[in-house]
Amino acid sequence: MPYPDPASRSRAMFDRAKASLPGGNTRTTVYMKPYQIYASHGEGCRVFDIDGMARIDCINNFTSLIHGHAHPVIVEATCRQMRLGSAPGLPTESEVVLAEILAGRVSSVDQTRFSNSGTEAVMMALKAARAFTNRAKIAKVEGAYHGSYDYAEVSLETKPEHWHQGPPLSVAYAKGTPPGVLDDVVTIPFNDVDGAVSIIRAHGADLACVLVDPMPNRAGLVPADRAYIQALREVTREVGALLVFDEVISFRLSHGGAQPIWGVEADLTTFGKVIGGGLPVGATGGRSEVMAVFDPTEGKPALPAGGTFSANPLTMVGGITALKLLDATAFGRLDEIGERVRRGISEIFARQGVPGGAVGLGSLLKIHFTEKPVRDYRSAQPNAAEAARAAAFFKALLNEGVLMAGYGLMALSTPMTDDDVAQILDGVSTALAKTA
Repeated sequence: MPYPDPASRSRAMFDRAKASLPGGNTRTTVYMKPYQIYASHGEGCRVFDIDGMARIDCINNFTSLIHGHAHPVIVEATCRQMRLGSAPGLPTESEVVLAEILAGRVSSVDQTRFSNSGTEAVMMALKAARAFTNRAKIAKVEGAYHGSYDYAEVSLETKPEHWHQGPPLSVAYAKGTPPGVLDDVVTIPFNDVDGAVSIIRAHGADLACVLVDPMPNRAGLVPADRAYIQALREVTREVGALLVFDEVISFRLSHGGAQPIWGVEADLTTFGKVIGGGLPVGATGGRSEVMAVFDPTEGKPALPAGGTFSANPLTMVGGITALKLLDATAFGRLDEIGERVRRGISEIFARQGVPGGAVGLGSLLKIHFTEKPVRDYRSAQPNAAEAARAAAFFKALLNEGVLMAGYGLMALSTPMTDDDVAQILDGVSTALAKTA
């Protein structure tokens, strides 16, 4: 059934949802106009809606399902654990095993603390940095998304009226953000070594940490320059602040995540999404001396932390299984299809004479409808015409049987075949032509 269609079951479900959910919605990220599409089930790299239409899933629950839907090995492992219990209220061996796997993959991680989402992982990392340094302020990149914690949301969305000469402003994302939050967040530009370093040095004595995603999704999904990441590592050491790497998304880039790609070791790293095998998860890892702020063995720790479902064995087993499946062969295949899809999309844009194309790395890519180079959040922002075309393209692509994020993000998965890649590119070509 084409989207939109007033007779669709999804349309009726959305109308029903509005009575019990604000705006008929729980996740702003999946909201669509004029109505949301409701899933019935997923299988491999396809998701099926309640009207019976199958689409290749190129968003995979916003990068979390790296093995697609209902991978049989993960299903078997989690069902086996479910029969043993989902959350006993005591530690289990599974959290030790998953922590050992993360330490074995990421050289900067000695110890890990688990939580239930990427938002929680980032929140705990920022609190840990404050507890370790006894400083209040954090620095983060303009336009970078790090979850829903007040401090991490600052300057997630800025407007041209905020883009004055000088350092980026710290701007509230949600109404009601306390002014004190803005006072304690320093905003730095992305991919601007001199600008970022000068700001960090100016606030260095008060900074607990610098939070960075090396390929920030909402800031264009362009990879950070290696020199930029190296400069952040050097200046944080200079001023005595911690470097916090947000790898909630970028950990899917390689066996060791993003840090070996950029040649840097962080003090703290946040994880989520792919490390849960499709179940809710977050994790904060780092050097033992920093992670000691969580240690309760000598009495109340510097940073007490808990969570009813943190490190529940169902999630831990799902994550263990998913990461074991993410071997060198899997990453090689993901890199291959990612490059083919990015290159294919850019070639389609050029062939049809449409400004834009795809950027990204590994299994991640983002489509931009602009002829200007995308370097950071500001250059990634579309004008009115570009935004309208992107919105029309998204809906046209849905009707060609391909699901991506409404803002152009794609995250590919291990079940995708060569035929699936061809179908994705055919869908892009047809959708682009229909929206010309």
